[in-house]
Amino acid sequence: MPVYQTDKWLDKSYHSPEHIFRKLTKYFYQGNVKEVKNLLINHGMYHRPEQDGELLLKTLRKKNVWEIITKEELKLKQEWNGKNIPIFILPSDTYNRKIREHYRGKSGLAFRDKLFLFLSTECTEKEIKALFAHEYNHCCRLVHDPTKEKDYTLLNVIILEGLAENAVRERFGTSLLAPWTSYYNEDELQNMWKHVVFPHKDLSKSNRNANNILYGKNFYPNMAGYAVGYYLVQRYMQKTGKSSKELLEIPAEEIALIEK
Repeated sequence: MPVYQTDKWLDKSYHSPEHIFRKLTKYFYQGNVKEVKNLLINHGMYHRPEQDGELLLKTLRKKNVWEIITKEELKLKQEWNGKNIPIFILPSDTYNRKIREHYRGKSGLAFRDKLFLFLSTECTEKEIKALFAHEYNHCCRLVHDPTKEKDYTLLNVIILEGLAENAVRERFGTSLLAPWTSYYNEDELQNMWKHVVFPHKDLSKSNRNANNILYGKNFYPNMAGYAVGYYLVQRYMQKTGKSSKELLEIPAEEIALIEK
């Protein structure tokens, strides 16, 4: 079953998240517990249990989170020709200011072969569906993209993010978009693309400066790469009339350079 019943894991181990990190390690090729733990924490998974952890789990169950994602996975897998992958739903890190401010208390992490959703009790059903659409779009893009993930550059990453958030816009409208989609106006985005992102577009995704541009660190504009990626994909969709599904197989260069 693609959606793991991680609520049962939390029943036993919510206050001992190390047990959950160990359980997840087997899903990572050559991963070790420390590496997997750091990766998941860096992307928003909880690691400091709260005193009312039982209430958190009860609330997530009451919201039917696992059932919602099961139904959404079936729909999107068919619509986007996705793979059957394991999906893990776990609490988000409510102490993380970035998660609270930039991602409305929720986050996710996607790979070609697995997907993680990190949720808080504040998440609405529509927000949960939107987050899943974003992350599952990543999984589908990584499968259909003509560029292999090991060869990803900054350009590939910002288009990956832009595709996912435009898929959310296409399905749910603008009300559920991430806050960073509205940080800048069109003139600012064009300027950032030409003078901040484009000169560095071929940096490897693992390059530190690529990461700085993506998130807006070290004096780069806040969430610069994300915002520009969303803008480029939206403009491409407007000019070509293509849907988010059709864009899954189009090279990042073709999507981006229409705006050079």
